[in-house]
Amino acid sequence: MIEGAVMHRSRRTAALVAAATLALAAHGVASAQVTPAIQPALVYDGAAFADLAGGVRRGTTYLGTLRLQLTLDGSRLAGVPGMTLFVEGMNIHGGHPGSFAGDAQGVSSLEGPARWMLYEAWIQQNLVDNQLSILIGRYDLNTEFYRLQSAGPFLNSSFGIGPEFSQSGRSGPSIFPDTSVGARIAWKPARGVVLRTAILDGVPGERPEGRKLFARGDGLLLVAEGAYLFRPTSKDSPRNPRFRLGRVAGLPPYTAKIALGTWHYTAKYPDLSKTTPDGQPVQHKGSSGAYALADLTLYTDSKRPARRVTLFGQFGLGDARANHFARYTGIGIVMSGLLKARENDELGVATAVAHNSAHFAAQQSGAGTRVEATLECTYLAPLTSRLAIQPDLQYVKHPNGDRAIKNAFVAMLRFELSF
Repeated sequence: MIEGAVMHRSRRTAALVAAATLALAAHGVASAQVTPAIQPALVYDGAAFADLAGGVRRGTTYLGTLRLQLTLDGSRLAGVPGMTLFVEGMNIHGGHPGSFAGDAQGVSSLEGPARWMLYEAWIQQNLVDNQLSILIGRYDLNTEFYRLQSAGPFLNSSFGIGPEFSQSGRSGPSIFPDTSVGARIAWKPARGVVLRTAILDGVPGERPEGRKLFARGDGLLLVAEGAYLFRPTSKDSPRNPRFRLGRVAGLPPYTAKIALGTWHYTAKYPDLSKTTPDGQPVQHKGSSGAYALADLTLYTDSKRPARRVTLFGQFGLGDARANHFARYTGIGIVMSGLLKARENDELGVATAVAHNSAHFAAQQSGAGTRVEATLECTYLAPLTSRLAIQPDLQYVKHPNGDRAIKNAFVAMLRFELSF
């Protein structure tokens, strides 16, 4: 999980990269590396899932994603400094853990419709000594927006992006498993400060008649975020960290981050409970929300840099009139290098609490509760620079806010293989 680094890889790959970076720093190896002009990559994530108790039904399933990625350096290939081209194709396959747990937040961040797709395809141009970055194309905004380094190891979808935003609009924003076309601009006015904004198609999902770009009535999704990141300087740090920006910045992990973000859809959305005199849902022009993020390294062992403790928090507000969730809170702690023989392993405990909106609750006729809360405990173990395994346990209280569904206890064994 390296802020502004090669974020097109999955969260598990990013964890491996972060662990490798820390290991190299501990041995005094310079972090700056010469990368090839053409970088192909293959990343496979798989997970065995079991509902052990409660939920909608007991049972097991398997799911996974295969990512085929290609990164091109425009400076070396076309003589255009600061240019990067990226393409990623993805295959989603397997079962659906949500059909067992019955939760609304999503116990597995791998779950999605089974299909092949073009997931991302963009061109990025960095300017002004890499202080300004412009990206255009099909883009997953969660690779840069609403992102925390310490939340990366967790498998519940809410720790990637809160449900008040991920389940907004008509079919969610431009994130996994459906992305849309648009543009992103990022600017670093000072060291450690990043301001970014994105304009995207308001409906990223597939339609029965096929994907349509900027169809009439879909509107736009506007997102803005300001973040402050602290990275301690050292002899191994990049020479000009202030001017490293964008999806291929390759900066070292930060030790603290604070971010504030807002989002707004421009289309019309029906109210979940209010109706007009003729019985039709009241239509609202636009839908908005906001979020705040914080990530802090609480402790680092001076003799063993890989041994550390980090704490993160997430808070989001959604549109209570048109969205399932009006408010979300996530908090977690991650401990790394607990065992001297396994310094790159990470143990994490976190909780995600999603609050139903009053308008959504009004639909439930008293059958539901206002809150779905999930407690997750996970252990990420990079076995090599290319392979990691991760056992994970989650306890879901009030799945989907439905009193008729018993609290769920689920387990996963996830692995990632990358080349």
